[in-house]
Amino acid sequence: MKVTIYGSGYVGLVTGALIADVGNDVLCVDVDETKVANLKKGIIPIFEPGLDDVIKRNVEAERLDFTTDMDRAVAHSEVQFIAVGTPPGEDGSADMQYVAAVAKTISERMAGKKVVVNKSTVPVGTGDMVEKVIADGLAARGEKIEYAVVSNPEFLKEGAAIEDFMKPDRIVIGTDNEYATELMRELYAPFCRNRRDRLIFMSRKSSELTKYAANSLLATKISFMNELSNIADRLGADIEDVRVGIGSDPRIGYHFIYPGCGYGGSCFPKDVKALIATSRQNNYEAQLLQAVDSVNDRQKHVLFEKLMRQFDNNIEGKKFAIWGLSFKPNTDDLREAPSRVLIESIFEHGGTVRAYDPVAMKEMRHFYPDEKRLELVGTAMDTVEGTDALLINTEWREFRSPNLDTLKKGLSQAIVIDGRNLYDPEQMREAGFVYDCIGRPNNDANLSVVQNAKSA
Repeated sequence: MKVTIYGSGYVGLVTGALIADVGNDVLCVDVDETKVANLKKGIIPIFEPGLDDVIKRNVEAERLDFTTDMDRAVAHSEVQFIAVGTPPGEDGSADMQYVAAVAKTISERMAGKKVVVNKSTVPVGTGDMVEKVIADGLAARGEKIEYAVVSNPEFLKEGAAIEDFMKPDRIVIGTDNEYATELMRELYAPFCRNRRDRLIFMSRKSSELTKYAANSLLATKISFMNELSNIADRLGADIEDVRVGIGSDPRIGYHFIYPGCGYGGSCFPKDVKALIATSRQNNYEAQLLQAVDSVNDRQKHVLFEKLMRQFDNNIEGKKFAIWGLSFKPNTDDLREAPSRVLIESIFEHGGTVRAYDPVAMKEMRHFYPDEKRLELVGTAMDTVEGTDALLINTEWREFRSPNLDTLKKGLSQAIVIDGRNLYDPEQMREAGFVYDCIGRPNNDANLSVVQNAKSA
């Protein structure tokens, strides 16, 4: 089958490469000539484990190609995927200009039947908008050509996207068009073999809402646990015990109930805000989602607040080490990353930063190209040398079992503030560290908070 994919970002590249990997002829389209030229050479603009090998393999096999030529793109295939960005506007709503531009491009050039598939994360009703743009474009040309618009949201976890695509939990498809239904069945058949049918068909609007609903619910679980961790901090309870206690209930489960320093990335923050905006546009105040968003914004400041308490609210002239910059492991994505909130708060209060991340440092330098107060260092242990405290922002695997003696010798003060609860508090205390983490009674500062609360 021939497939065209508009947009060579995260979703477009993963989708295109893996559809090609099962034998299809895929053409990925982008307006950025430099990006297309690099992709043809095997240079990809994102970090996703294993993706560069998949792209290289399929380019060499001539199943995958890249272009800026819109005439070629529309003519290439009957199946046309839209996988362009939908960045948030000032009010949190998704910016649909790029989706609309692709729909217009297709309508101006199509000469035969097309199935247009929305893969981008889009508000409910986008399928109707795309349908109208194409209808208007054909009418302006005086043409009557059959087409269908389908919703097919992606459910890819950054860092595990290949596994998610090749072995999906579900493939949601929104359409009431019989021809499009059969075409999508054929396209996704290789990803459902030897397993129960993963295809879930529903209305287009239901499919569009399903994407936002899934991400918003996961974000809600994270914010709920972060809220509980802050309560645990003040009560002297251990959030890890609480997590085990509630996670053992099969109605709750253990997924997405790990407390931390806030969620980030390209999906959860954007999608929660977009659903809030969509609700508001339809005269409904989504109070729970607003709280989820607010709790997450507040949680991104928790590490800095802990840091300030350790230094009596004065960090002027001090230098701090940060392990982990990306919003999660196995990606270089810094969109909405808690690390940026932490770093900027340190700068604002007169401190400087030495930071290390296994893959995201190049991306971080793009955000702070001339920032002299930020030093990016080659290894985790080199980062802590001569710093006043270590702050752990991302739970990369290589941070899980550091040499504590080496770590302690590197730090000017043996203070570790852990936003991901990587270590055992008792072990850290016995090793001579002041160890402050999320929602665990682990140091004298926490105990004093509890004692003060009781005495009050």
